[in-house]
Amino acid sequence: MITFTPLSGAARTVRTIPLAYLLQVDDVRILLDCGSPDWCPESSTEGAEDDAPPPWEKYCEALKECAPTVDLVLLSHGDLSHSGLYAYAHAHWGLTAPAYTTLPVQAMARIAATEDVEGIRDEQQVEDPSASSSQYTGGESSASPAGTTSPSPSPTSPSPPPTSISRKRMYVATVQEVHDAFDSVNVLRYSQPCHLQGKCQGLTIIPFNAGHTLGGTIWKIRSPSAGTILYAVDMNHMRERHLDGTVLMRQSSAGGGVFESLARPDLLITDAERANVTTARRKDRDAALLDCVTATLTSRNSLLMPCDSSTRVLELLVLLDQHWNYSRLKFPICLLSRTGREMLTFVRSMMEWLGGTISKEDVGEDGTGRGGRDRRRRDDDNDDEALGAFALRFRHVEFFPNPQSLMQTYSSKDPKLILAVPATLSHGPSRSLFAQFAEIPDNVVLLTGRSEPGTLGRILFDQWNNSQREEAKWDRGKIGSNIMMDGVLRLEMHSKVPLQGAELEEFLAKERVAKEKEAAHQAALARTQRMLEADEGQSSDSDSDDSEDSDDEENEVERTLGEDLMDTTDDLKQAREGPNASSRSKRKRGEGGGADGGEWALGVEPEDGVTRISFDIYLKGNVAKATSFFKSADGQTQRFRMFPYVEKRRKVDEYGETLDVGMWLRKGRVLEEDAENEETKEARRRKEEEEAKKAPREPPSKFVTSVVEVQLACRLFFVDLEGLNDGRAVKTIVPQVNPRKMILVHAPQEATDALIESCANIRAMTKEIYAPSQGETIQIGQQTNSFSISLSDELLASIKMSRFEDNEVGYVAGRISSLATSTIPVLEPVSTASLQSQSAVRQLPARAHMLGSRPTQTLPQSTMIGELKLTALKARLAQVGIQAELVGEGVLICGAAARRGASADSLEDSVAVRKTARGRVELEGSVSDIYYKVRKEVYALHALVAA
Repeated sequence: MITFTPLSGAARTVRTIPLAYLLQVDDVRILLDCGSPDWCPESSTEGAEDDAPPPWEKYCEALKECAPTVDLVLLSHGDLSHSGLYAYAHAHWGLTAPAYTTLPVQAMARIAATEDVEGIRDEQQVEDPSASSSQYTGGESSASPAGTTSPSPSPTSPSPPPTSISRKRMYVATVQEVHDAFDSVNVLRYSQPCHLQGKCQGLTIIPFNAGHTLGGTIWKIRSPSAGTILYAVDMNHMRERHLDGTVLMRQSSAGGGVFESLARPDLLITDAERANVTTARRKDRDAALLDCVTATLTSRNSLLMPCDSSTRVLELLVLLDQHWNYSRLKFPICLLSRTGREMLTFVRSMMEWLGGTISKEDVGEDGTGRGGRDRRRRDDDNDDEALGAFALRFRHVEFFPNPQSLMQTYSSKDPKLILAVPATLSHGPSRSLFAQFAEIPDNVVLLTGRSEPGTLGRILFDQWNNSQREEAKWDRGKIGSNIMMDGVLRLEMHSKVPLQGAELEEFLAKERVAKEKEAAHQAALARTQRMLEADEGQSSDSDSDDSEDSDDEENEVERTLGEDLMDTTDDLKQAREGPNASSRSKRKRGEGGGADGGEWALGVEPEDGVTRISFDIYLKGNVAKATSFFKSADGQTQRFRMFPYVEKRRKVDEYGETLDVGMWLRKGRVLEEDAENEETKEARRRKEEEEAKKAPREPPSKFVTSVVEVQLACRLFFVDLEGLNDGRAVKTIVPQVNPRKMILVHAPQEATDALIESCANIRAMTKEIYAPSQGETIQIGQQTNSFSISLSDELLASIKMSRFEDNEVGYVAGRISSLATSTIPVLEPVSTASLQSQSAVRQLPARAHMLGSRPTQTLPQSTMIGELKLTALKARLAQVGIQAELVGEGVLICGAAARRGASADSLEDSVAVRKTARGRVELEGSVSDIYYKVRKEVYALHALVAA
């Protein structure tokens, strides 16, 4: 049985992203994608909605609840909407199940998540507000303090504003958590079957190319009980500049149609977000974008293009770089991203995953025909390791980590093209640049995607789309025109500013107190360590002293135990131990008294004038004379160490040796230092000093939130470069895949209804189409009953098996019997005569037989498994010397009639093979050698299960 629950990105909903779905196949729970929402949407202007929970709260709570029970995670794309929340769930919610994806998706998701968490943490306080230890009071400036960050162990936290910051919880991971999470992901190649083990044993997962993003994946899940499940979301069948189209639809040059391995699945999970969208031709969209860019730059104005940090930005860079090279433009292309260089370095090493117009054979060439001399030419940053195709060198692109570095290089009046992350304009460089950029007349903000609902990017897109004529809307297949923006836009800006004045002095005072406490703590630890080391040395000295006096003590014990009376006077003790006994005992008491863990130490100082024996045993003897036992001749008291005293001993291992881990670590460092020569030590010391100088200490700062009013004066333009299928492609591909059951996700209400209506008009299309809402659980196959049965050895020996793909199929007839020794029934062979007699008894009519009549008996029929392809049959017939030609649709003429100019008499040696319906093949022709040869080849293309 299959159970499917959309955690987010359901059908018939306004918010179609992020994507996260829980698929349960029998007892195996599979998480399909784990996307993150935009954590910084625009605040609502209605006061009633300010008290409502954030839109992602329901999704995050559902994911948090089911994360520990997930057995498998499959990631399909490397953007935030598909894999952005995986790192946080892996670190905090127990999502530690095995995760699988392709190598580019793993790297792109890591880069996108790193860019996102660094951008948010650099502007806002994302920790739990209850973790704040103290608060600032007051705040008369326009900026509202929202938090504080500093290297201090006890930072000061200003009180958050009473608006959205303290109310909305953002589940943002740290950079280290992002790296740890994606390091644990297993990577696969396209079309590589992976047979899972453990609880998922029996499942096989296979990734296929989905297009849209580098490494984007269609997941095929094969289960022995549930059949084949296909998870295909956000596909693109069109070939792009850096990617090939999805393999789900073969190119027209390869014959078209659906890829055979992905056809006719038992369940198809796909999206319908653009089912009612008609996209303009790619040629027209590219021309409109490049014309806008060229016209704006040549008029000495600038463009701002919000973009993502890892996936679709590649298509933009390739398009712009080709245009720059062709038109010989000299204007700079500025990419504002912390991870831009890292992303391109990785992409250059993944040339086998790229496609489109990027050639895989011009590695290292400069495109001028001098490939032999410049084949290993370095790129702009002099990195020999970053060799890649010429189309991926991007010699016109300059990288900037933040807007401040961009403004230091180029002034606001210099014409330039700026690619800034993120595409939603919700935070980071793109938002801060937009606040300054939009006030300059004739500047252009160029959008390439619609962004998530509620973000600034979506607000700008809606404004542009509402300003277009009805026939020029974005979903009507036409290219719109740019619009002039006007009015005032209020934006909430988050930033981190250094502390000043009284705030800085208060912070420094607390930092000094914290440092003093830390120094005192470290001094106490060092003092304790010195005491322990001194105790170990003293214990070893006392051990040597004890070994020297062991003979005297043994003789003393023997003499004491051998006496009938225990007369232990000072004279007798001096006679036995000599004059040095008192000094030796004093030394031992001094050593043992100061050590907490000495071997023979008592832990307390003895009283003055009391003599103790140095061994810890119970002395047996005649104690009738109390005076001689408790008092000596001169009135001094004798004490013995006896029960219930518990002696403190050092802990040892199973070999009787005490291991000091710190000692071995110190010895290891000493050995490493001894092995290094002076030059190595000096070089290492210089390197550490240089690194310390390069990494300046971040000044104490705080997070502030301010509201700015932007006077809009720029132009706004939209060109669809999302790289997704439109409605015509979706309505063509889905019927050709022809699933037995289908689930629609990731779609608004209108698109969902449009695709369901389109499929309902196709007779051969399944009518079992589900469109669950968020949190709704649907069950598929709950009417199917599965049973377990054991085949006897005699029956197995009599089965004739036929091989079909990776399976062997055979026909079985037997009788079920139950054994007392097993709970599983056994299928045993039964004779043919008994089967016939039983069938005759069942088929006896109620009335008497007529003379000469016999009951009708059904003869067993053989079963042919497989799908006949006439092109494959034609190739096999050509191998055996039979000519065949395709005439019409679904008809293959074999034999003499296939020759040109054949006479009418030759039709007797001809056979026509027709596919009349699904699973039905007809052979028409006279009985001849050709007929039997063609029939034999038809049988050979199927798996024959004999009855």
